[in-house]
Amino acid sequence: QVQLVESGGGLVQPGGSLSLSCAVKGSIFRIDAMGWYRQAPGKQRELVAAITSSGSTNYTDSVKGRFTISRDNAKNTVYLQMNSLKPEDTAVYYCYADRIWISSSYYYSDYWGQGTQVTVSS
Repeated sequence: QVQLVESGGGLVQPGGSLSLSCAVKGSIFRIDAMGWYRQAPGKQRELVAAITSSGSTNYTDSVKGRFTISRDNAKNTVYLQMNSLKPEDTAVYYCYADRIWISSSYYYSDYWGQGTQVTVSS
């Protein structure tokens, strides 16, 4: 059984910072790309940031220079540091794992966390 467990999030004032983390629980061999998506009310889910197993990253334009994605492969955990938060960053943030390998020849694909609310408001 594999599970993505998110933590962090909450309410912060504009200009503030928050940190999200997502731990992959279970017997894990390795994890390919991971990322963070978000979905605001009435909007489609969008990719915020992604990171490959080797550490290459990409960000949606609206968060570049403000958000930083990182991962600790030994802990099977991905992080999202969010600085200079804006009201438009308000959304439910979801952790995502592309492929979770439980052996050298078997993987699960497209795993999602349960989501965590981030609210940026004064």
